[in-house]
Amino acid sequence: MRSVPKRWRAGLAVTAMAVALPLSTTPASAASASASLNGDWAPFSRCPVDAPAMLAADGQDLVASCVSSYSPGGSIKLGNTEATTGFNDMQFGVVQDTTAGTFKVVPPAGGALVGAPTEIPGGLLGLMCDDTPVISVICNQITNASLNKITATVESAGTPTEFNLMGGLTTGVPIVKLPIRIHLENPLLGSNCYIGSASDPVVLRPQNTTAPAVAVQRFDGNGTRNDEGDMLRFALTENQQGDSAFAVPKATGCGLLGSLSWAVNLKTGLPSSAGNNSLVLNNASTYNAALTAPGLFLPDAGKVLAQNWHSAVK
Repeated sequence: MRSVPKRWRAGLAVTAMAVALPLSTTPASAASASASLNGDWAPFSRCPVDAPAMLAADGQDLVASCVSSYSPGGSIKLGNTEATTGFNDMQFGVVQDTTAGTFKVVPPAGGALVGAPTEIPGGLLGLMCDDTPVISVICNQITNASLNKITATVESAGTPTEFNLMGGLTTGVPIVKLPIRIHLENPLLGSNCYIGSASDPVVLRPQNTTAPAVAVQRFDGNGTRNDEGDMLRFALTENQQGDSAFAVPKATGCGLLGSLSWAVNLKTGLPSSAGNNSLVLNNASTYNAALTAPGLFLPDAGKVLAQNWHSAVK
């Protein structure tokens, strides 16, 4: 097995540390689709290893790694509405410019976030209906559970930015700037009802609110655990993450020609200024994987990382 040259150890300590992030959204892809991976590669099923920016990493000036963060559930508050969240999985690639000391996030095709839709408590009756005459006529149509049920799915609304490597290892430090929008789905709301948009997203800056347990693992390119393997993985587990400083814009596109958006906003209390909203993610597990010594693979470290990922596909 290859030993790790001393000149690369300091760089690895920086490159291979992990972060932790939130929520749920529509399916994304790793190379071109989600994959089931062997061993220590398992958390990185959607890492965009075949993205041009990842493949171009030489292992010296540019160093590529994979980031994955998972939470089985939590809670979210938007204006006057609170709900629990289902599982969420966030994955992306990171390319570190070692000269500038900057990090570029490379999301999978389709977005960084994947997860389970959340059911809004009280459904449409709770989210929109009150004594307003115009709304009462519509609300009287809600005669069964299927018409009342609302699901909310968080979707990426742009590429994450402002990645802070050390934020994943500490508490109270934003880890990444994450633009999202929330898709509200119900037969009466139509298919285009969203809180936030690509031009006016909800901007989350998640951080660790409790200190994670930290472990370091080495493994072979195919995912098999090996204390002398060419791959290095940092694991940060058993912690809580959240954000309580984000603002929430108004809902748009709800109902025919957006005719119900105002009712959703009125009852929900949107737009909602920073400090009135919150996100909590419980039992978060976050992983970061990179070549143990990327400089040994100059100038093809990014390509070797991709080859290793593909060799672990079951």
